[in-house]
Amino acid sequence: MTSAGSSQSPEASVPTDASGAQAPDDSEADEAATVDELVEQWEAEKPPAAGTASNVAAAVVVGLLGVLGLLGSLDLGVGAASAPGAGTWPALVSAAMVLLAVGLAITAPRNHDAEKFSGTSWLVVLGLATMVGFAMTVGTVGFEIPAALLAFVWLKVLGREGWRTSVVTSLLVTVAFYLIFVLALGTPIPHLF
Repeated sequence: MTSAGSSQSPEASVPTDASGAQAPDDSEADEAATVDELVEQWEAEKPPAAGTASNVAAAVVVGLLGVLGLLGSLDLGVGAASAPGAGTWPALVSAAMVLLAVGLAITAPRNHDAEKFSGTSWLVVLGLATMVGFAMTVGTVGFEIPAALLAFVWLKVLGREGWRTSVVTSLLVTVAFYLIFVLALGTPIPHLF
């Protein structure tokens, strides 16, 4: 036995839990942040909020795209509930866009979730531009090349993945889409092979 005044060995002073395993020390507990602390940290680090004018502008853009989509889907022919036409699904999506745009315009003054346009916002524009490029070229050269390029750009440029990951994943995604949609499902999409 040790007396109250004697020093104990370092091993004897290590706290243990009920099972005898070493309990985490206070420094590990201090590193683990609580949910409230994480929320405070994220709030402090988030980009500035967009203003009411930005929210209204976004609502107008979404609303206009929805209206254009509705007009295009009417040209395709919506059909009926029992016999939907080619424009049925685009009409439903476009109508939802218009409704969401109205909702965004109504809540614009109270909405503080949208981020102010910044340099990283251009990545969204680039993502949209690559989707438009994909849609414009898939009918001419098939889906394989545009799909591989789209996946590569999204992985390498937007996702900042490495070269090997971007190349291999974009090729694997394209092969998987080909196997699923062309071979297995027989989907009538333009393809090279």
